[in-house]
Amino acid sequence: MGAALEAVRTVGDARTLPQDGGERAARAELFQVAAWIAFDAERHGVSRRLHLRALGLAREGGAPTLEPLVLAVLAMQEEHLRRPLTSLRIASSVLARDGLPGRVAAIFHVRAGRALARMGNAPRATRALRTAAELLADRPTDQDPAWAWWFDRHELDGHHGLARAALGDLDASAALLHDAARAGGDGGPAYRVLFAAELARVQARAGDWREVDTAMAALVDAVPAVGSVRALRAMGGATRLVEGGGRVPRRTRDTSRHLALALRDTATGGG
Repeated sequence: MGAALEAVRTVGDARTLPQDGGERAARAELFQVAAWIAFDAERHGVSRRLHLRALGLAREGGAPTLEPLVLAVLAMQEEHLRRPLTSLRIASSVLARDGLPGRVAAIFHVRAGRALARMGNAPRATRALRTAAELLADRPTDQDPAWAWWFDRHELDGHHGLARAALGDLDASAALLHDAARAGGDGGPAYRVLFAAELARVQARAGDWREVDTAMAALVDAVPAVGSVRALRAMGGATRLVEGGGRVPRRTRDTSRHLALALRDTATGGG
């Protein structure tokens, strides 16, 4: 996080940049990457400011294909902050555009589905996620931007699982998150540990203590290497559900305490 912010400070104010398109594109990408890192670190005010700077540069002609990526993360951030109506407005504004590449459209249908699920609108959320799956089934084309490489079936399963959790369908959520989390170690993006963390939280909500124990035991050793504050907070949420749960087996409580201790060590720089 610190290195990303230092890089942004080195660049300086976007208004002082040369008018060269390539230079603006490079700056837009830098701001976007720093904004994503701040988002994953739960530094939302910083993230939003950086995203808006990236968006301004992209719209000035420096990196037009980057604009949807910035909006995709902004939409996800709004849903994460429990502002689903704003998230849905962002997603809908992009989906209203003509000639949207298939992968980009699929990503924004996922964003719409997550927002609608947060709002409790199960039929519309289900339709949006089904549309995303249909678009994803098509082969990538030359029109799909290079940055969309990470959007695959496992990513869709993870977000679908989170949407089902928001709707209270915990069994379906756990199945989807399990598949997404299992794929996290197969060369996918490192942030997908979030799906494993959310799986533990969903299982704890469901009181499925045996599965919670398995999920948490797998997370204990992984904690020191996890760079996502979002994922670490989801793990903490799971431990609190276990602590407050009824008829929790002793083994599961012990595993939860081990995970909570690993989280405290990470937060304080110990371990």
